[in-house]
Amino acid sequence: MASVEVRNLVKRFDQNIAVNRVNLLVPDGTFQVFLGPSGCGKTTTLRCIAGLELPDEGQIFINGQDVTKWPPSARDIAMVFQQYAIYPHMTVGENLAFPLKAVRTPREVIRERVQETARKLHIERLLDRKPGKLSGGEMQRVAIGRAIVRRPKVFLMDEPLSNLDAKLRTEMRAEIKRLQTDLGATTIYVTHDQLEAMSMADRIAVMYGGIIQQNDTPANVYNHPANLFVAGFIGSPAMNFVPCSLSEDRKALILKGGIALGVQAEARLRFREVPTQRPLILGVRPEDILLRSDAPPDFEPVEVYLVEPLGAETIVDVSFGPHIFKVRVGPTFQAQIGQRLHMRIEQCRAHLFDAETTLCLTNSGRLES
Repeated sequence: MASVEVRNLVKRFDQNIAVNRVNLLVPDGTFQVFLGPSGCGKTTTLRCIAGLELPDEGQIFINGQDVTKWPPSARDIAMVFQQYAIYPHMTVGENLAFPLKAVRTPREVIRERVQETARKLHIERLLDRKPGKLSGGEMQRVAIGRAIVRRPKVFLMDEPLSNLDAKLRTEMRAEIKRLQTDLGATTIYVTHDQLEAMSMADRIAVMYGGIIQQNDTPANVYNHPANLFVAGFIGSPAMNFVPCSLSEDRKALILKGGIALGVQAEARLRFREVPTQRPLILGVRPEDILLRSDAPPDFEPVEVYLVEPLGAETIVDVSFGPHIFKVRVGPTFQAQIGQRLHMRIEQCRAHLFDAETTLCLTNSGRLES
């Protein structure tokens, strides 16, 4: 396997900058995910690494070698696409063997690798079938198998699970991650699905506007977002955002509408570097808000605006002055629209963002990676 490094990568399409000065190092054996909305530059970056697009500026290194101008065939990479791209006239076994036959691999070696790959992907019984008789999940396994049978230096995957139903995506996520771990393979995976990214990645590069907004471990991306975009993109339901400011004596958060929230004792250290009396945005995840029917100290009165039962959990929307907060509670929590409850924001897990730069100002405690 090999490391992958991207230096100052720029890719333009006419006047549009699809990738804007991207720098990234993917260490050997890492499962690296590019995550972001459509048009953010993640697939274009992957295609530049694969050699399917030539960058306008910058360099790409695989295992320390500058491959920027090399054709895809010389880079020793394997790519799995969103569309399965399986040869319909060949059996599963012939599809798996094709990349090896193309480089004149000995017949015995081909047979051994095809059988080994089929065992790893649990498709041994399918080797004599044609693609027309396979399910979507089975075709995806064949597409992945055709990539790994070559044993390339780097695997590149472009939203390979997006055509599958939810249950099958869950199964294939686990299988791909286990397969990558067993192979120790350097893998770069593109997705717009944050659940895929969080559950599979060693590191997540969150992209927007052709720029990597944050490249970090899943835990840090979730718990210590670099800016408003990352905070809002990761998490479902999304983080609650409320314009606010910090009082001059640092004892209160003044929410838009003049509502004052006392700064909790455990949050004072977290807020100590935050500038006072300037536009901020308070960000708090739905699971970091407590709801009670009684009124303990530090709890604020709220009214239930909406209740969304989801089976394993319930999302309760509550109105606090002019603001609506989404709160994640357990499935047994009882709430009715219009009911009066009391809410406490766990400020030691909340974030304050600069309203102008959008940067997070409360990222102390971030785990180094």
